[in-house]
Amino acid sequence: MAEIPARKRRLIQEGADVIDVGAGDADLAPPRAAVEALARAARDPAMSRYAFQLGLPAFREAAAAYLQRRFGVKCDPFTELHPLLGSKEGIAHLAMALLDVGDVAVVPEPGYAVYEGGTVLAGGESYRYALTPRTAFLLELEEVPAEVIGRTRLVYLNYPNNPTAAVATREYLERTVAFCRRHGIVIAYDNPYCEITYDGYVAPSIFEIPGAWDCAVEFHSLSKTFCMTGWRLGWAAGRAELIAALARVKNYVDTGAFLAVQAAGAAVLPQAEQLAREYVARFRERRDAMLPVLRAQGFEPETPRATLYLWVPLPEGLSSATFQRRALEEEGVVTVPGSGFGAGGEGFFRIALTVATPRLVEAAERLGKVLAAV
Repeated sequence: MAEIPARKRRLIQEGADVIDVGAGDADLAPPRAAVEALARAARDPAMSRYAFQLGLPAFREAAAAYLQRRFGVKCDPFTELHPLLGSKEGIAHLAMALLDVGDVAVVPEPGYAVYEGGTVLAGGESYRYALTPRTAFLLELEEVPAEVIGRTRLVYLNYPNNPTAAVATREYLERTVAFCRRHGIVIAYDNPYCEITYDGYVAPSIFEIPGAWDCAVEFHSLSKTFCMTGWRLGWAAGRAELIAALARVKNYVDTGAFLAVQAAGAAVLPQAEQLAREYVARFRERRDAMLPVLRAQGFEPETPRATLYLWVPLPEGLSSATFQRRALEEEGVVTVPGSGFGAGGEGFFRIALTVATPRLVEAAERLGKVLAAV
């Protein structure tokens, strides 16, 4: 995956018309409320001081109010919630807070690279669980060997899921929470796509499940839903002991997100649901335009109920890296091979709904030419 940006840059320099549907980084503008709040805060000298781990109290309070309003989850904004420089660093640092050498984290594959990376940097061991259509891309802890479970301290769950776009049923979450409570395992519940849902589906918080507060830390981000990927702002929520452990690690490695960015987050979150609906309408339009074109070209993707991704299966025997390379070199379309998310993602590739509808349609047609030629 590290080679993709360099190849893309070379093709553009050579004059190629490149359509990038690789990274989950939409072309839409961030909310006006965020931009205006940032501009106001940036003119206040106090906002250029160290944030430290406390951060901006107004952001903590806005995040806590969102959790209660959206999910019915009540948490103390100062002891059970912590601001993050984007949820990615918090996910990595939670592993450092919880894992000792020899401890195991169960990592979904395909999955976000930070799950594996945070585990390795913490000195832990990863047990990779392959997400496949057999289990509807759900991570089934009952299938993990007992000797592994005995050393497991952490499991990463991400629903709605990147890259597969799978969603988790309440029954699945209930039995997973029960399993983790029984075995003393902490759930790192990565929930950045909870507002990007379609066709009547509403994504839950893990904390809506009885008992989850005992064993989970949930991560939220403003990056995907509000097109603020470069702003680097998110938060973690959970019981005080777990949040304190995360904060202790962060105290050694960062001094908090820029206060003006936190002020922007505090302006966005009170209207999060309304703002999200506007973005989701754009993503839905793009999804519904691209899917029939892909199918007409010979692909067989499922219709996702959430996220801004399409997880597209490839014909048996066709390497996802080979297909990605040919799509880029021959047709100028940037995708992400399933194997880029770990070996468990082989046989698929991911498309992000991050460019305008006409370009997505053109990308689907170009990808069809690659498929026809292999």
